[in-house]
Amino acid sequence: MVPRHRSRIPALTSLAIALSAAVSAVGALQAPEPAFNRIIFAGDVMFCRAVRRQILAARDPALPFRKIAPLMAASDIAFVNLESPFSDRGPYLDTGLIFHAPPDTIAGLRLAGVSVASTANNHSRDCGDHGVTFTVDWLRSHGIEPLGSSESEARTHEGVVLTRHGVRFGFLGYTFDQQNGNWHDIDKRIALTDIGALCRDVTALRKHADVVIVSMHNGVEYRTRPSGSQTAFARAAIDAGATLVIGHHPHVVQQWERYNGGLIFYSLGNFIFDQYQREATQHGEVVQASFLGAHVLAVHVMRVRITPTGPELESFSLMKPPEMQAIRSFDCFR
Repeated sequence: MVPRHRSRIPALTSLAIALSAAVSAVGALQAPEPAFNRIIFAGDVMFCRAVRRQILAARDPALPFRKIAPLMAASDIAFVNLESPFSDRGPYLDTGLIFHAPPDTIAGLRLAGVSVASTANNHSRDCGDHGVTFTVDWLRSHGIEPLGSSESEARTHEGVVLTRHGVRFGFLGYTFDQQNGNWHDIDKRIALTDIGALCRDVTALRKHADVVIVSMHNGVEYRTRPSGSQTAFARAAIDAGATLVIGHHPHVVQQWERYNGGLIFYSLGNFIFDQYQREATQHGEVVQASFLGAHVLAVHVMRVRITPTGPELESFSLMKPPEMQAIRSFDCFR
């Protein structure tokens, strides 16, 4: 004789399936909202010449960032282009184009909450091989990721991935020149603006990042329009899958461009520098990109004035829907 309770098994199984479906439906309804992140991008930074003199006079290695640090530190990721390598060796030159940042001036980057600093530029080797190594190690020891140079060629081209609130932001950095007129060889630890390498790097990084951002050190100094080389490289980055390209080197602000679902800022100009000989070099832009998950939600462009004691916010603007609608990942703009 079959026990009576066995007849309940089909009913209990059906009930379990129904409960499972109900729990799944509730879970779907209660799925967490995409995370919100803000990334701030600033332009050219150096801690030499007149900037260093101001620091020494104030006895404050973080002086250049004091006025702007609250804005930057409020972001989830803050980026700068570091033009002066750090080194614990050699002289500090008060004039000229050989840059050497005192190690203690990293205090300003930390005060501003800088997360990633491009170290691929024409001044990367100003302090020699030791300076390249020291800069990479010094930044990392203070919680800042170097971008565009590293301990090896392979590590450089892997890029950097920073995860914020579950969203993976990938960064790559490149420079058109690493010799600054002082070297005749190539240091492969510093990434050059080779479009083939760029496309390979972006493709590889997209496997590990939800958003890819490319830093480009390129162009002609003091020219307000991008060169053909800038345009070709930046557009190749977008075509390969990058969402944003952030440019620097001209020391003046250049135009931005919507291209193939991406956004290119050809040059943000100066941020912390001592070029007061031209009006254009005394202004720069800071870009704040807001992300909802992997989707760009809004972009603010803030204008800064460069002063001897650091940048000061002048004005800001918000890109409007007609400007934003063609940019990759825009679901809507409210």
